[in-house]
Amino acid sequence: MKWIATFLSGVLVGTVGMYVYTGMGSPQPVAVLASRSTVMAPALPSVPVAAAVEQEPSAIETPVSEPATVSPPEPATVAVSVLISVSESAVSVADQLLIPVAGIKASALQDTFNDARGSERRHEAIDILAPKGTQVFAVADGTIAKLFNSKPGGLTVYQFDTSEKFAYYYAHLDRYAADVKEGMRLKRGDLVGYVGTSGNADPNTPHLHFATFALGPEKQWWKGSPINPYPLLGGTARP
Repeated sequence: MKWIATFLSGVLVGTVGMYVYTGMGSPQPVAVLASRSTVMAPALPSVPVAAAVEQEPSAIETPVSEPATVSPPEPATVAVSVLISVSESAVSVADQLLIPVAGIKASALQDTFNDARGSERRHEAIDILAPKGTQVFAVADGTIAKLFNSKPGGLTVYQFDTSEKFAYYYAHLDRYAADVKEGMRLKRGDLVGYVGTSGNADPNTPHLHFATFALGPEKQWWKGSPINPYPLLGGTARP
């Protein structure tokens, strides 16, 4: 019987030992798992630096809530608007054009710029009455852009100013000055022609039809934005 007890004791010890051995290979205690999960937890995927920068708003972008910047107007447009606004009233003596007809004073000028000519257009010029053959002078420095003979204007001179932003138009001339030609440089006061009645002017009313206009970017001698020359010649705006 002793050997049987010894045998059973051995079996019992072996079973306990096997349990202990296999228990070492079983899942570890919760505390150990927690520790391992903390150490071994995979890191979150990192975002490349370049990608992160691209997602940020640019430092030079204008916020949508801010109004867009308005570009300044082109220089010719600025000059035109300034001159038109100036022409609403009397112009200082230093900025005035020379009265183009000999012997005529500013007090004798009449503002007919807005007067109707027919049912569809304005005069957009002034008429300076003087005896036929009276000298006509350049109102400012510049260049003769065109000498032209038209049905309405008769013998005409188109002069550009030195900046080529503005043009001066002399019409109904009786004849040109002897040495006048296209491309000729003019100084203020140079003789360009003589008062007449050419074109559609009344034969009994010799006068100079004088106009001023702002040139477009194409510099077309026959086309531009009309400007009232009356105050530019020393006249005072109508009340």
